[in-house]
Amino acid sequence: MKNLWNDSADIKNDFPSLSKNIYTPVLVIGGGLAGILTAYLLKNNGIDCVLVETNRVGMGITKNTTAKITSQHGLIYADLLSKIGRENSGKYLFANENAIKKYKSICKNLDCDFSETSAFVYSRCDSYRIENEVKTVKELGLDAEFVSNIELPITIKGAIKFKNQAQFNPLKFINHISKDLVIYENTPAILIDKNHVSTPKADITAESIIITTHFPFVNRYGFYFLKMYQQRSYVLGLKNAQNLENMYIDEKENKLSFRGYNDILLLGGGGHRTGEVGGGYGFLKHQAKIIYPKSEIAYSWATQDCITLDGMPYIGKYSKKFDNIFVATGFNKWGMTSSMVSAQILSDMIVGKKNPYASVFSPQRFTLNKRFFIHLGKTLKNFVYPSKKRCSHLGCALKYNRQEHSWDCACHGSRFSEKGDLLDNPATKGVNIE
Repeated sequence: MKNLWNDSADIKNDFPSLSKNIYTPVLVIGGGLAGILTAYLLKNNGIDCVLVETNRVGMGITKNTTAKITSQHGLIYADLLSKIGRENSGKYLFANENAIKKYKSICKNLDCDFSETSAFVYSRCDSYRIENEVKTVKELGLDAEFVSNIELPITIKGAIKFKNQAQFNPLKFINHISKDLVIYENTPAILIDKNHVSTPKADITAESIIITTHFPFVNRYGFYFLKMYQQRSYVLGLKNAQNLENMYIDEKENKLSFRGYNDILLLGGGGHRTGEVGGGYGFLKHQAKIIYPKSEIAYSWATQDCITLDGMPYIGKYSKKFDNIFVATGFNKWGMTSSMVSAQILSDMIVGKKNPYASVFSPQRFTLNKRFFIHLGKTLKNFVYPSKKRCSHLGCALKYNRQEHSWDCACHGSRFSEKGDLLDNPATKGVNIE
């Protein structure tokens, strides 16, 4: 697989690993976009902060994004309105709109291919849901628009348009904002105990600890393994396809996603729960032949997303047990705006500032709904599945992923190479593959 962002960004920053014990007022664990942004905002607020990353910054989930900066997270607002009410739905919407504005401010003088654009969710078969979503978003206070035609070469029943959204190159962006931060790469956090964090070669003492490791790896508190699972999804970078001005996504569950970057069109989709069989690259290749028959595949990669059971991220205190440990996770495939929302909420919490949107994303909420029981059922099924190959996280059976030649856990999404090396968390160590 060849990744477009790796190919187009010259990553110049190279940070040392931690080799001696240190103290810091704030420690951020996880060097993806959420962690880097949190450390960046804390530094701008005059707060001394250290960030540790297991591998290299930006080289985990962040490099595999399609990098859409948008508050349009599918057709979600009518559903949110019915479940959490007008006030909280509005907070979710404008937390993300505010995140877009913050990106625009930061990117103003950065070379990161930032561009303003519009975002669309379209339907090929049903205009009612689109019309209802437009009505809801307008009631919440954002100027959404119903359109009958889009620039994609497909026939639609209708689409909802959000103006003033954006896109960029995430690795170029991280390269700029991380250069003046205190970062230790190749420094995995192994154990957290109140104000102390152990790494392979040294210990860190911190007044506040922020965990931005994609899927939280501390199981004792918070019970995130009961409240989330992970999904794989796939991207093709197509040449000779179409130069898109805007960003698009299908309203169906097995979504097709479109955006342009220079002369490459990014076609995403084929998603499935990690550890299960789904459409994958085969689905995308089939769609590419139908929509863009003259296109050629220049890039392909896969990503992994944490999915919460109520469709909203967990941002705030890790659990009621500790006042000094915080978390950002469960971005539901919308990591760009969710990372900025997380950074703004968490940096405000550290400096003692009340954030107007924080209550909506509280990790202390727990939703007992249909998705909870489906998740619980699948987890229990994989716990008892007869297999000698077990995940090092909580012991679920591993399933072989033939498309990516990996061993994947269908319970919580940890992934391992054919040799048993760790690829994706929440597991923190490899497994013995016999």
